[in-house]
Amino acid sequence: MRLISAILPLLLLAGCSSFRADPEHVKQVPADRLLAFQEVREGAGQIVVNRDLGMMGGGCYVAIEVDRQVAARIGVGEVASFQVPAGTRVVGITLDKQDDTLCSMGRLLRELAVPVTAGETYAFRIVSENQGGFDIRPDMPKP
Repeated sequence: MRLISAILPLLLLAGCSSFRADPEHVKQVPADRLLAFQEVREGAGQIVVNRDLGMMGGGCYVAIEVDRQVAARIGVGEVASFQVPAGTRVVGITLDKQDDTLCSMGRLLRELAVPVTAGETYAFRIVSENQGGFDIRPDMPKP
């Protein structure tokens, strides 16, 4: 019984952290949740955002913003791509205002300044951690 009492909290904490999905399990965000920056533009760069798998916020969408405009509503294990003008773009995540459940309560705003060059692709991950909550980070693919 003591062993279970000692291990259970560790398992619960580990269950709240997200993990990278294998490429074959990642799904595209459906077209009805892609809201902006979908048109191919001359002189544009591409931003690709993957959301990790995990239990924390698992039933909730997170809003991806580009230059503080909602560009997509992304679910767990999904990926979205955006065509953005060259220059410094502000890429961030926030609560999904279209959600009318508890998921839309609280506060969430994480942003990164991204210097975009025409023709280049920039990859990011949305992670969730038991202590830090949601975050968006540059994605460093596995070698």
